[in-house]
Amino acid sequence: MLRPREHGGMTRPLTVVTGGSRGIGAATVAALARAGHDVVVGYRADGDAAARVVADAEAAGARAVAVRADVTDPDDVDRLFDTPLGTVTGLVANAGLTAHLGDLADTPVDVVRTVLDTNLLSAVLCCRRAAQLLSTDRGGPGGAIVCISSSAATLGSPHEYVHYAAAKAGVDALVVGLAKELATAGVRVNGVAPGLVLTDIHAGAGDADRPARVVARIPMGRAGEPAEIAPAVVWLMGPDAGYTTGTVVRVAGGL
Repeated sequence: MLRPREHGGMTRPLTVVTGGSRGIGAATVAALARAGHDVVVGYRADGDAAARVVADAEAAGARAVAVRADVTDPDDVDRLFDTPLGTVTGLVANAGLTAHLGDLADTPVDVVRTVLDTNLLSAVLCCRRAAQLLSTDRGGPGGAIVCISSSAATLGSPHEYVHYAAAKAGVDALVVGLAKELATAGVRVNGVAPGLVLTDIHAGAGDADRPARVVARIPMGRAGEPAEIAPAVVWLMGPDAGYTTGTVVRVAGGL
């Protein structure tokens, strides 16, 4: 296994980012690379997109590797953390999708299950593995975990995706509980809750025009960009947030 590199006199953190090939995940990888992290880019299907994210991170001076993984599968999760880059010190649990828009009564059961698994089960499995590897009580180096939640967790998203909102509310509970479990084990756990952001998650749910349709709900009057979410993640992963754990930072334009 390669030894961690030095960055500015300090050992570079090594952070796993799930859903790292696109949207908020890709923006987070880029921002972490610029902040001195080496990165593992987890992705589900688009290897070409993941390779571009890796190339951009390397251009920023980071070591980076792409790993294809189904983060609802515990074996794939283990493989995601078993990286040749060195000892993992952080996790950004970002993988997610909405998959469907409509009333819960009209949402197929297989879609409900996929959304719950992708947004909540994957975060639980990845956080579980990170806790095993990072906890100083278990011989780990300590570190930080950030879970990507959503403003939907508190708004409920009626007539759109209450199943997704329920999953993200579970993510918020995961952050609070795990932060308390790991508070004396050298691991901070926090969340970031974006609002309406211009990513392809809307097209994936069958409504690419959704941002324009619902933007009037946003107090700031516009949708956010992935690059506006990433700095909150980077701050929570870094030493300036050293006394911050168990909190969910809302980045939602006032929503």
